[in-house]
Amino acid sequence: MAEAERIIGTPDSPQAAGAESQQDGSARPKGRRKIAVLFTVAAFAYTLDLVSKLLVVAKLEHHAPIELIGDWLKLEAIRNAGAAFGFGEAFTVIFTVIAAAVIVVIARLARKLYSLPWAIALGLLLGGALGNLTDRIFRSPGVFEGAVVDFIAPKGFAVFNLADSAIVCGGILIVLLSFKGLDPDGTVHKD
Repeated sequence: MAEAERIIGTPDSPQAAGAESQQDGSARPKGRRKIAVLFTVAAFAYTLDLVSKLLVVAKLEHHAPIELIGDWLKLEAIRNAGAAFGFGEAFTVIFTVIAAAVIVVIARLARKLYSLPWAIALGLLLGGALGNLTDRIFRSPGVFEGAVVDFIAPKGFAVFNLADSAIVCGGILIVLLSFKGLDPDGTVHKD
């Protein structure tokens, strides 16, 4: 876990985290931690994903696709045991372990989080990972082997769900923040 924290630039010491020194020599962070924002965004993304999948399973599964924009964008319920484009269907357990590891890393990073944009990005990742992990644990064919419910079907592209969208948006935001030099602890570095 420490390696993952090092890679995305999370410092281990309060001084490196943009802390102010107090008279007694201890350090206190500048500003407030953004843990509540992270978990609020995660809960929102997770809830939207969960509700959308429940609706899709109840109303769209085993029915004809719904065309939103001709054949360019449809709502079509499919079960995907693999990753994007159905890749790796034999490795569902591995995808489950990866999602669980992402959740653990984000939870560990939360204690050092002082940046609002990073809180939003990590919240999106967390909510999306939880959404797909819920499918992998609770959907058929069995625990840790469940197929994810996908339903957003653009023409010529992989069918995906709102959890996938949250993960991609969170990932893009993390890349942009990294290019800007903003660390999760709120400090800015220049390379």
